[in-house]
Amino acid sequence: MAAIIAEQRPGKTRWRSRLLLLGPAFVAAIAYVDPGNVAANLTAGANYGYLLVWVLVAANIMAVLVQYQSAKLGLATGHSLPELLGKRLGTHRRRLFWVQAEVVAGATDMAEVIGGAVALNLLFGLPLLLGGIIVGVASMLLLALQSSRGQKSFEYAIMMLLAVIAVGFLSGLFVSPPESGGVLAGLVPRFEGTDTVLLAASMLGATVMPHAIYLHSALARDRHGFSEDPAVRTRLIKTTRVDVVGALMLAGIVNIAMLLLAASSLRGVGGTDTIAGAHAAVTSALGPIIGVAFGVGLLASGLASTSVGCYAGATVMGGLLKIRVPLLLRRVVTLIPALVILGAGIEPTLALVLSQVLLSFGIPFALIPLIRLTGKREVMGIHTDSTALKIAGWTSAALIVGLNCVLIVLTVTGNS
Repeated sequence: MAAIIAEQRPGKTRWRSRLLLLGPAFVAAIAYVDPGNVAANLTAGANYGYLLVWVLVAANIMAVLVQYQSAKLGLATGHSLPELLGKRLGTHRRRLFWVQAEVVAGATDMAEVIGGAVALNLLFGLPLLLGGIIVGVASMLLLALQSSRGQKSFEYAIMMLLAVIAVGFLSGLFVSPPESGGVLAGLVPRFEGTDTVLLAASMLGATVMPHAIYLHSALARDRHGFSEDPAVRTRLIKTTRVDVVGALMLAGIVNIAMLLLAASSLRGVGGTDTIAGAHAAVTSALGPIIGVAFGVGLLASGLASTSVGCYAGATVMGGLLKIRVPLLLRRVVTLIPALVILGAGIEPTLALVLSQVLLSFGIPFALIPLIRLTGKREVMGIHTDSTALKIAGWTSAALIVGLNCVLIVLTVTGNS
């Protein structure tokens, strides 16, 4: 018996040590459940029922693949994606690339602050502008935690918020479960006019997030460091695979839950084309407890995702321009566009959906260089993507770019 126990302990210790290595992917996963996702998914479910469930399933599969490749890049090379691009691009191209990456990061941050402000308005009746300021201050506190206590403490805080988000958006499904037939029908890929293509692009932009692609390579590298020992790198990459699958599966479940909740509870209900209207309808249909859970989930989403978005922007700037701006200073500057929109009285849900469409167009600029780099043996060494992974990566990129092209054609020609 003693021998059996002795044999079991190393395995238990190994699993315990692996669990302690989890975390970076959960920070990246916050980008996949931000307020932009809430707006896009609720709009899709309320307007078209279960029609676009397949978009979220496909996008989440792509997200698992992309985030794994990004994390693997950081662990295998010791450099983030922006750093590797910064070394390979000439000065002019590097600056142009930085501009588009900052526009994407700005759209991300704007959506997250707006979403948090909407949540505070729903929960406490605070004016949107004041709510945006509070979200900005709260995100500064989270970033200060990362600066003073290190990445691990920041990861734990983000993981707690992710748990709150999951509870907030999954709770409604227990009161109003979806129709199994409708869900199965929604897994069949199809569109119903230009508006559904626009929504699909928005949902894709909200799910496969460019700033998360840039950031994850840095998160994995900063958390685990770079080892010259190939065996150590291989072990870390295997652990990272578990980290990514677990984190992105949770994010995917939350995203699909949002759409299913809207499809089962909000279909055909007037005024559900905004988050505020959807919250009112959920509260009316499912009760105040579910309404509060919805609002708390949205608030946690805004607080966590805006901190992660600011972190990503700093990673992009540092890698491409080799300029290090303090996170808190960057937080103050990037808060301004969202506050301007909130102060101007622009409809928050519309701003959120359009910001996600913009993100969709930014995906290829992050995704294509990532796939090219992880497929090169001179960059990755023994950790180069397998043939199957290369095919999956390029297929994902082609689908994303193709959807964006279809969106442009349908929007310009006015076809429906």
